Amino acid sequence: MILKRVLLFAFVFVTIWSCKKDDGPSVVVVPPKNLEEVIPLDDTSIKDFLETHFYNYEEFESPAEGFNFKIKIDTLAGDNADKTSLMSQVTAKTISVPANRFGSEGEGMVDHTYYYLVAREGVGKAITVADSAFVRYEGMLLNGKRFDASGNSPVWFDLAGIQGGGARGFAEGTSHLKTGGAPIINADGTFSVEEYGVGLVIFPSGLGYYNSSVPNIPAYSPLVFTIDLFAMSQIDHDNDGIPSFMEDLNGNGYLYDDNTDIEKEIKDKVQFTANFMDPDDDGDGKPTREEILIDADGNISFPDTNGNGTPDYLDPTTK
Repeated sequence: MILKRVLLFAFVFVTIWSCKKDDGPSVVVVPPKNLEEVIPLDDTSIKDFLETHFYNYEEFESPAEGFNFKIKIDTLAGDNADKTSLMSQVTAKTISVPANRFGSEGEGMVDHTYYYLVAREGVGKAITVADSAFVRYEGMLLNGKRFDASGNSPVWFDLAGIQGGGARGFAEGTSHLKTGGAPIINADGTFSVEEYGVGLVIFPSGLGYYNSSVPNIPAYSPLVFTIDLFAMSQIDHDNDGIPSFMEDLNGNGYLYDDNTDIEKEIKDKVQFTANFMDPDDDGDGKPTREEILIDADGNISFPDTNGNGTPDYLDPTTK
């Protein structure tokens, strides 16, 4: 499964081999296209897909006995020409991506719009892009070709890892669903979950794998995922006492650009570590866990010893 294999993001460049008469083989590195160039093309393709396709909404509105609550997508043609298009049923959300996110040229931020559909919200807990999700999913290209699927058995995914690994759109889409009800233990020892969230997300390549070499996904491909969310688990990736979703300090839904001690990391010439992966968020040598307070009920408070408006765990001047 592609999502299982791609959990750490790396800049991947397409290479073209050529031969010189005297020097032998050499490698020519082709830089990725600029985001500003790709995003309007992606958006046009996505909107065309949404205008010409529909999902089995009628089955969700009046589910027959034995309905499996799986989203099925088909084209608006023939007997289905009068169905309501996906464009009329999805919700659009725009998020910004750094222009140089994939090693391409450009400065500032580039807006990316993804489209999501909640066919059934779910009756359980809400989930964030920083949590772990127990999902069943299927991924396909806009031409309908399936490139990945979990099959009938749900799998656990660390959404933060997927977000950093190149499928931010998948994590974003999952975050609009809720889990199902409490697990039902069956007589044979297996369990099942009812009333789980069911949804669909369609996103541009800048929220996917962009120009990376990923099996069965051509470069610069917008992606479509159907997602069934059965359960979730809140994660504290660095075990510093603060759940990872609370370490999204700028509130943009992207965990990798919150790094309080980046200036110190630059000075020390060490690897950059985002707060949600850093047990010492301010780099003062005192672990974050020792600079926060957690009561018996698990509630977290953030002392500000010197009263300067910055909590101790983010303030390197507080010892």
